[in-house]
Amino acid sequence: MPQASSTDSIQDSDEAPRLVPAARLHSDADAIAAAEALAADFALGAAERDRERGLPWREIERYSASGLGGITVPREYGGADVSHVTLADVFRIISAADPSLGQIPQNHFGFLNLLRLTGTPAQQRHYYEGVLAGRRLGNAGPERHTKHTRDIEARLTPDGDGFRVSGRKFYSTGALFAHWIPSKVLDTEGRLVTVILERGTPGLSVVDDWSSFGQRTTASGTVVLDRVRVEPGSILPAWQAQQAPVLQGPFAQLIQAAIDVGIAEGALRDTVAFLRERSRPWIEANVDRATDDPYVIGDIGQLYTDFHASHALLTEAALYLDDARGRTLTADDVAQASIVVARAKALSTEVALAASEKLFELSGARASLAEFNLDRHWRNARTHTLHDPVRWKYHAVGNYVLNAQRPNRHAWI
Repeated sequence: MPQASSTDSIQDSDEAPRLVPAARLHSDADAIAAAEALAADFALGAAERDRERGLPWREIERYSASGLGGITVPREYGGADVSHVTLADVFRIISAADPSLGQIPQNHFGFLNLLRLTGTPAQQRHYYEGVLAGRRLGNAGPERHTKHTRDIEARLTPDGDGFRVSGRKFYSTGALFAHWIPSKVLDTEGRLVTVILERGTPGLSVVDDWSSFGQRTTASGTVVLDRVRVEPGSILPAWQAQQAPVLQGPFAQLIQAAIDVGIAEGALRDTVAFLRERSRPWIEANVDRATDDPYVIGDIGQLYTDFHASHALLTEAALYLDDARGRTLTADDVAQASIVVARAKALSTEVALAASEKLFELSGARASLAEFNLDRHWRNARTHTLHDPVRWKYHAVGNYVLNAQRPNRHAWI
């Protein structure tokens, strides 16, 4: 049974979490204010949650209650429909405090984007209303032992006026905390669809077996599907988003980049605090404080310059997606969006890893003590940036510049 961090909201893995009523946010400013308030709270227990692997039920329920889960719901359905710039900033702000809490809702927003692109009006109304009421969406997409991440074996089989599905999913970030679990399966024609499964449905189990050294409290473990009933109205034709010139991939990658920029920001914040409060200067520097060491000063200047460059590229990418919103897009438009976001993702990966590793070189041996748990920054950066290899981001950018080759369309570009 999951461990609660500081609350009595311990949940059984086969049961739906309790529904916490959500506030209604109305603007981009509301969203940023809510994120900043939550981040101030989330930062306080981040090191302890990571050390003890205390699953963040209290924090997740606070996130839901804040109304942030509904900020991309279109205005005609009652949501704030915030800009991509604001969405990226929300993820960055939360991730700077605790990147596990930043990552948990990424699939929630990925599904809401798929719903916008492929859902019927009735489906949109139903799921948007649920999200605005506080329901959380998880993920059951990849399968652990298939050839690659897009290789799916779970398949719908007809069952009366509906279907059944069986399979075993892994990397199921958000599923343990979710009320609805979107799952990627193949339909009877072999096409990729997303089925939205209600927690508590017979045959659906969420197993907390996530054992990564980083992003430890995302609970990104296993979802088991044992002849789970699927109603026709809960199926989204995800294959349509793969074939059409839409921004599904760039949208997903923007969130990934925002999380990495947040990890870098959190690592830099703790580096500066440690240097000011705890570090001793190196003897040959002939200074009284570590913060007066000229090499430390230079390295901090380099890191902060790189961090702000990654933040600027993130904002540039988000602005590009905002400019594309509502327009009929061509394949070239989507390719350009993918490249703009890939640049941000490449640099955010590099900066998150550099900042979280340089922390120890600059702060000294004392920073490695377990009592501070500062290694969580590098562990989180290294784990999260493994989602999609940065070498392929550089390849996509280079191939586009040199050969006008459009990148493939999927959730990782």
